[in-house]
Amino acid sequence: MAERDKELRLALVCYGGISLAVYMHGITKEIWRLARASRGALDRDPPGGGSEGLYRALLDEIAEATGLRLRVLVDILAGASAGGINAVFLAQAISTGQSLDPLTDLWMEAADVEALLAPSQAPSHRLQKFWAAPIAWFVANRSKTIEHTVEAVARDEVRGKLERFVRSRWFEPPFGGSQLLGTLLDALDAMAAAPAGKRLLPDGQPLDLFVTVTDFRGHPEELRLNSPPKVIENEHRLVFSFGDHGDPGARFAHPCELAFAARATSSFPGAFPPLTVEEMDTVVAGRGIAWDGRDAFLAHVLPRQWEDGRAEKAVLIDGSVLANAPFRPATDALRERPARRQVDRRFVFIDPWPNGRFDFYGAPAERPGFFQTIIGALSELPREQPIRDNLEEIAERSERIERMLGIIGEIRTEVETQVESLFGYTLFLDYPNPKRLASWRRRAQIAAAAKAGYGHTAYGLLKVDGTIARTAQLLHGLDDRHSPERLREIREALTWTVRERGADRFGATIANGATPETLEFLRAHDLGFRIRRLRLLARRLAEIDDPSSTAELLPMRDAIYDSLGRYLELKRTDSFSDLREQARALKRDAGPILDAIAARMSLKALDAETDTRLSEGFAALSRTLRRPLLLAHLGFPFFDIATLPLLQGEGMDEFDPIRVDRISPDDCGAIRKGGAEASLKGIQFNSFGAFFSRAYRENDYLWGRLHGAERLIDIILSTLPSGALPAERAEAVKRAAFHAILDEEEPRLKAVPGLFEELRREVG
Repeated sequence: MAERDKELRLALVCYGGISLAVYMHGITKEIWRLARASRGALDRDPPGGGSEGLYRALLDEIAEATGLRLRVLVDILAGASAGGINAVFLAQAISTGQSLDPLTDLWMEAADVEALLAPSQAPSHRLQKFWAAPIAWFVANRSKTIEHTVEAVARDEVRGKLERFVRSRWFEPPFGGSQLLGTLLDALDAMAAAPAGKRLLPDGQPLDLFVTVTDFRGHPEELRLNSPPKVIENEHRLVFSFGDHGDPGARFAHPCELAFAARATSSFPGAFPPLTVEEMDTVVAGRGIAWDGRDAFLAHVLPRQWEDGRAEKAVLIDGSVLANAPFRPATDALRERPARRQVDRRFVFIDPWPNGRFDFYGAPAERPGFFQTIIGALSELPREQPIRDNLEEIAERSERIERMLGIIGEIRTEVETQVESLFGYTLFLDYPNPKRLASWRRRAQIAAAAKAGYGHTAYGLLKVDGTIARTAQLLHGLDDRHSPERLREIREALTWTVRERGADRFGATIANGATPETLEFLRAHDLGFRIRRLRLLARRLAEIDDPSSTAELLPMRDAIYDSLGRYLELKRTDSFSDLREQARALKRDAGPILDAIAARMSLKALDAETDTRLSEGFAALSRTLRRPLLLAHLGFPFFDIATLPLLQGEGMDEFDPIRVDRISPDDCGAIRKGGAEASLKGIQFNSFGAFFSRAYRENDYLWGRLHGAERLIDIILSTLPSGALPAERAEAVKRAAFHAILDEEEPRLKAVPGLFEELRREVG
């Protein structure tokens, strides 16, 4: 059976969760093992052991049963607070090929209240605040927390650490920022020292990491109004971004930069002190680290503060305060994704405790009191809402694409009739060489414009506007001033230049529907039109593909995705890095930089290369398969006029709906039902529980691996046609994965021996 390739691309969003970071480490470790298994399958490497070997066997089984060679990769990560720490480590492992295994022992040892407690905050002797001990006992016993949730052998440990914690100095954060920062640097050093494998993404596939941080003091941002014309708003949200641009061997980030981001995003208010640049400099100097690029990094992550000379005075706190579910930067990253094969895009978010809340509110029937209302509003309410808006935005985007595809399906017969009447049936008899293909395409575009009438003017203006918007985003990415006001200035300069050149003139009375200046502008800059055309052709190929035609369609598939990849490369900011100074200096006249961009893209030459590739692909097809693909290619102008308004001008890089999957205890019932309350210990003490006992941490880490395996297998199987793998086979695969994880972890996790016995009985 001929195999066809498909990519399951995961954009991972990691929530905050305080000590549930240990649980998320277990999940991200499974994601890392799946990515390693996929990379090994691609390279035909010997399969690994444990759950990684199980994932490899599953991918091989899918290829044999369905002819689908599924590649699983993680190319976008976003995280806040505890999720930010895990996103940082996973991104480093994906980009460098380093191992996450060394982190497990560090989590077990270092994520402990005794290790995290700042020396200056610890009680100096047993009698210091001896009267606070009863408070610790009250906290522990108010709901019989310790007796009900801690194994008997660990209860004395938890009681003792809780007493010490409560007796620490009050009114200052008990945990040490320098201790946490040192632990993060130790973790990155441990990863670097361990044996490393290959980068877990294909060459040219960029990896993007986004970590949310809160600027405690805030920084001014300018807003435009009708009156007054401008106002200043204090902005507190920050997003630290990292990327490797898909270049093999390129350094993802300096360890100090990753540690800085992880420390800043996890500065939970009241538990850890805010991060300052001074703290970072002190720790770096104390460890003797050479941090090349320090100033450039600070200018990148704190641009407004750096510009005003205040970066070193910035006070940074937990990213989850204002953005606990950072979907927005992850969705924005979709603009620069390459495509070499069919893509199934998933947004996967890790929520360690769905609907978990701090115990400030009392029973549901109680009316909250004065202090409950204030504390709840300050600490948690702002963090509960953003996901709904983000998920609705993703859903709306997917619905627009579904509607567009539905419209294409409805009008396909009419469009094909128009194309056939334009060219006649001899179209399918002629050899589609590059010259003919280009000539046919121009003729089809002129005919589509004429048929559209005055509607073509609106369509043309939308294309110009979309091209200006894409170019503005490109230049904004090259500029140091990443603010909405600067993006607006760039777009206004581009719009003014296009109008001055007369490159936005359309009309039914004009030959070819537009002025020569307008046509020249679109031929030189309208990258979106080319990408949409190839996306439509790829979609049509997928629709007619079946096991009997896969081998014959392979040259055409390669021609489409090879061509598409070359156009998509031109959407990446780093492809124009030598224009950075021009972008920074751009004011009113954008003519010179527009011309420089056009020369760099050289779209006319790229179009000629594409015509050569596609003509060879068409020539390799039988007449039966060539007909629908050639009609789709030549009919694209008709389809685009009808559907571009739905795509809001520029269109989508990944021309498929996005599906969203969650990984949480509530979604995992294959072993034990009941959600977080039935499996996790770290939810105790308002999610600080795992800091108080190694048994807690071992429990949550193990459940993280088990839950991660269960949901990842679900997600893999959801990419397949219905019934491709019987339900009983899916359950058997999960059981095998659970046993592999238990076998692998039992020698390491010594504090929870009874848990392994329970789980083996439950797994069966």
